[in-house]
Amino acid sequence: MAVKPGDFLLVNYTLKVKESGETVDTTFDSVAKDAHIHREDSTFGPKFIILGEGWLPKGLEESLVGLDPGTNKTVELTPEKGFGAREPGKMRLVPLRRFKDQEYPTPGKQVEFEGRPAVVRAVGAGRVQVDFNHPLAGRTLVYDVSIDKVLEDENEKILNLIALRIPEVAKEKFALKKHQSDLTIEVPEEAFYLKGLQVAKKEVTSDLQKFLPDIDAVAFQEVFKRSEPKPELPAAPAKSAEVSPEKEEKAEAASMSPPKKPKSRAKKKEGSPKKPSASTSRKRAKMGSENQR
Repeated sequence: MAVKPGDFLLVNYTLKVKESGETVDTTFDSVAKDAHIHREDSTFGPKFIILGEGWLPKGLEESLVGLDPGTNKTVELTPEKGFGAREPGKMRLVPLRRFKDQEYPTPGKQVEFEGRPAVVRAVGAGRVQVDFNHPLAGRTLVYDVSIDKVLEDENEKILNLIALRIPEVAKEKFALKKHQSDLTIEVPEEAFYLKGLQVAKKEVTSDLQKFLPDIDAVAFQEVFKRSEPKPELPAAPAKSAEVSPEKEEKAEAASMSPPKKPKSRAKKKEGSPKKPSASTSRKRAKMGSENQR
C-alpha cells in the first residue's frame, strides 16, 4: 500500500554528505559504529514521523509519498531541499564569559546559546564565534531510505506520540485506558521526576488532540505503589569451635565411665566418759578422816 501525507510511519535511513562522502546520521546501530558516530546515550531504530509534518527535510518527505513499505530508495537533496543555504547573518561573535556556566567551548562543538542550538566555529582573544546555521546547511545530502512500517493501530500511534515528547522512558511502559473520547495515560514511575515533565504532558496532549481527532480529553495518572519490604535472610548458624582429636577421645571416655560416688564425711568417734582418778578419791577420803579427828 503506497503511503500518503498524514500517514503514521516508521522510517529507516542513512544520511551522507555528498561533498565528503561522510556518514552523519543513521537509524542503524551497526552503521553508526562503523562510521564512528555511535554514542552510548543515543537510541537507534526506525524513526517515527507523520508524513507531511516537516519532521524530515521537505525534499525527503516529498520523495516518500507513493512509496510502498519495504522499498529502498536513494534520494539526493540540494541545500534548498535539505537544510537550506548557509546565511552569514547567522554567525555571531560573543564574549567568552557568556559561557561561564557551560563547558569550555571548542571549535566544532555543538552548544545551546540563548535557547538556540549553535556550533562553535572559533575561539580566541576572549571571544567565541558561534554559528546558528544548521550543521548541514549548504550541503548536498544523500539519503538511503525505506519505510519500515505504516502504523494503523491507535495504541501504537498514541505510544509513539508519547515517545516523541518523553524519549527518556520506553514507550511500552506507559499504560493506556480509553473510554469513548477520554484517554487516560498511566505514567511509569521512571518518569515521575523527569525535568520538564509537566511541559511534556502538555505537548503530548496537544499532539494527541491534533493528530487523533476522536480524543477530546487526556488525563495523566501517576500511581505511587507501596514498596515491598525485602525478606529477612535467615541468620547464619554459629560455627562450632574446632576440637582436637585428643580432646574428643577424652570427652568420649569421660561420658562412658560410671559416675563416681560422692565421698561421705568421716564421723567423729564419741569418747568414753572419763573415770575419776584414784588420787582424787583418796584425797577426798583423807580429808574426811582429818575432820573426824
